[in-house]
Amino acid sequence: MTVEIQRIGPEAASELYAVVRAAFEGRPPLDPPADALAETVESLAGALGKGPGGLLATIDGAVVGGMVLDPVTTAHGELIALRRFGVVPSARHHGVAHLLIAAAVEAARELHVAGLTVLARQELEATIGFWNSSGFSEVGRHAPYVEMVRPLPAAADARDADGMRELARDLAKVLRAGDLLVLSGELGAGKTTFTQGLGEGLGVRGDITSPTFVIARVHPSLVGGPALVHVDAYRLGGLDELDDLDLDTSLDEAVTVVEWGAGMAEALADERLHVQIARSVGDPGAGDGDDDARHVEFLPVGTRWLGVALPGVVRPG
Repeated sequence: MTVEIQRIGPEAASELYAVVRAAFEGRPPLDPPADALAETVESLAGALGKGPGGLLATIDGAVVGGMVLDPVTTAHGELIALRRFGVVPSARHHGVAHLLIAAAVEAARELHVAGLTVLARQELEATIGFWNSSGFSEVGRHAPYVEMVRPLPAAADARDADGMRELARDLAKVLRAGDLLVLSGELGAGKTTFTQGLGEGLGVRGDITSPTFVIARVHPSLVGGPALVHVDAYRLGGLDELDDLDLDTSLDEAVTVVEWGAGMAEALADERLHVQIARSVGDPGAGDGDDDARHVEFLPVGTRWLGVALPGVVRPG
């Protein structure tokens, strides 16, 4: 099975129309009915003739999904709205929707906008859950719709430990009090090395080492900026133990970094930056040392990160 995504214009309106009908007719009846069911080949051709057009997904040559890409100006900046997003029922659960979103991210990067936005129906909790799991956050409700946005992700490579610190110093330039960073990566991936670079960039006091046995350390600013709160959740048993640290009292005044926080730290703030660190695959010099190359992905959640210049380049997906 081969899934392919292609950019389309008005010439593909009939193919997209077939997708829209199959996708939206297969959903539960809504009141009022879905606007997508009022589309015609002609109306879709008009939408595809504006701006960047749209996307079409095929599996082994058969059309199975698509959307219209619509540049919009919102209260959150210039975004790409995903309109008439759909996958035919027979092609669901094959990753088509996620590949379409990845292609939309790439289109947003090319257009130099801040991110993506989508409208989901309030009644469709599973649909809202899908968009949440795809990095979109709710920013408003205008019955019968939920407005959701997703900032653009980014990725970068660090050749060694010094490169990791430099990457973190670059990130520190765009951080402010109240920011929450959730660091993930295997043992020895370089999470503490990355945090050392953040401390250097923020100008905080004290040597930053793994806080595994202390659980959390506070590094005050030496330059009048926010403190750095460094947390290691590796030995915590769950969210209750994280709550016991009473981090809420410092979240608003500090930059908080939680190592091993995935699955727990999300409850601390709706807006956060996930930093995923891995050893670079295919690097001929890769081994297990601290100076091996690393691949770092920045996955922002929430409107705080719309338009923020994260280190590296925007990556698809």
